[in-house]
Amino acid sequence: MGKLISVNVGKPVETTYKGKPISTGIYKQPVRESVYVSNVQVEGDGQADLVHHGGSEKAICVYPVEHYEYWEKKLGCELKAGAFGENFTVSGLDEKEARIGDIYQIGGIKVQVSLPRQPCFKLAKKFEVENMHLFVMENGYSGYYLRVLEEGHVTVQDDIILEHRPDHDVPVSLINRVTYKDRTDRTGLVKALLAKELNESWYHKLSKQLSALS
Repeated sequence: MGKLISVNVGKPVETTYKGKPISTGIYKQPVRESVYVSNVQVEGDGQADLVHHGGSEKAICVYPVEHYEYWEKKLGCELKAGAFGENFTVSGLDEKEARIGDIYQIGGIKVQVSLPRQPCFKLAKKFEVENMHLFVMENGYSGYYLRVLEEGHVTVQDDIILEHRPDHDVPVSLINRVTYKDRTDRTGLVKALLAKELNESWYHKLSKQLSALS
């Protein structure tokens, strides 16, 4: 299916945004050695906002390396792996390819796609671009999260092997589209809700969105 291009970790740091102090774990650095992945996070990593980041449903943040060229042109700068605060920079598995509920073997771990990454203001802070998180909502280059089904070690250049794909065939890109762009697309919402493996909170949000169209 794909390949693990980089593993990135970082502890929360204190900074400011629009004159106010914030704590963020978005600043990640690549690691070269084998790293242990538990069911809540990658070894050496940390999250500042445990309400919106980390935990079993968001144990691993993934970002496709294919998007880097687009952002480098848009931002006018070179980007290194981990630039988007992701734990795993991957190739061959963008939001259109990764399905909600997909189960992958990566090195010694088994993981499942749980939900898209929801862009927030900390991306704007990281890149010093006012509406960075809104750009992500518009183009759908969000990345996504994995829940860990089996803990173990991973190493850069490990293959990402598809072990199971649900019959509903709901890609991460569809969840992004009906959440941020086509919010009144009844057909899209009905299909999105076939993905029972979707994070419970996000599933409930889309259910309410569909009900409101009745």
